[in-house]
Amino acid sequence: MINSFAQLNDKFDEFDILQEYAKEGDESSAQEALMLLEKISPELAAQEQKAFLSEETDGNNAIVSINAGAGGTESCDWASMLQRMLMRWAEKNKFKTKLYDFQDGDSAGIKSCTFSVEGDFAYGLLKSETGIHRLVRISPFDSNARRHTSFASVFVSPEIDDDIEIDIPDSDIRIDVYRSGGAGGQSVNTTDSAVRITHNPTGIVVTCQNERSQHQNKATALKILRSRLYEKAMEEKKAEQQKVEDSKKEIGWGSQIRSYVLHPYKMVKDHRTNEEMGSAERVLDGDIDPFIRAYLQWRTTGGTE
Repeated sequence: MINSFAQLNDKFDEFDILQEYAKEGDESSAQEALMLLEKISPELAAQEQKAFLSEETDGNNAIVSINAGAGGTESCDWASMLQRMLMRWAEKNKFKTKLYDFQDGDSAGIKSCTFSVEGDFAYGLLKSETGIHRLVRISPFDSNARRHTSFASVFVSPEIDDDIEIDIPDSDIRIDVYRSGGAGGQSVNTTDSAVRITHNPTGIVVTCQNERSQHQNKATALKILRSRLYEKAMEEKKAEQQKVEDSKKEIGWGSQIRSYVLHPYKMVKDHRTNEEMGSAERVLDGDIDPFIRAYLQWRTTGGTE
């Protein structure tokens, strides 16, 4: 980090010198200064972003859960669009993803899913996505082509390393097994291998069905539960007004963190930071970095959820 800052500082010194020559009429120095500025700008943004990622678990992998709100097919389709958006973002940033659990929608999309995003600072970056996401569009499922509003929730928690102790007594959990189903293909065991773990004191429920055996599904579900419990403990330690699990907002009007409008105009707006983008298609294809940067700046300058 220090070396990177020193190198960036040297480039700014070089830019200042070229700028002085440019002011004296040296056009070649002016062109060189512009080229250098184009190189410096993304490096500066990257270093600034790293400076914002200073919390204990920011560097960890992320576990992402998406749930459709009320609204049937519309919300299930919207939940699947959000899953694709976040997975496309991960792909573009060369992060690995792994699907742990899913529940297909009755007609289209998904009712819920849980997946991991593995890579440096995956959690620190994706924590900006926790909350209610709202979509406004002409419904492809409405024969009268009416405008519909749909909601889905995203919850992101850090994957917890084995060296961080989270004590989960056996008496605090209930483990149920059931048959895997859905779009798992041949990789999913068709025996009763899927696992659902309920943490009785908090009511947190996690499921896993995409591993090859009941033992593997149980191990993965416990890992997810540890991450959820750790995140809950951190939220309580920070004394935030609302605890992550105990006071989740209703997935509906008035509680969204971000709106995606596809009709009558196209725009995506984050209601916490007021960051906006006019190209909704780009955002839905994974271009969420401007919203991530704005959120990290907002948090650093005292923004509250």
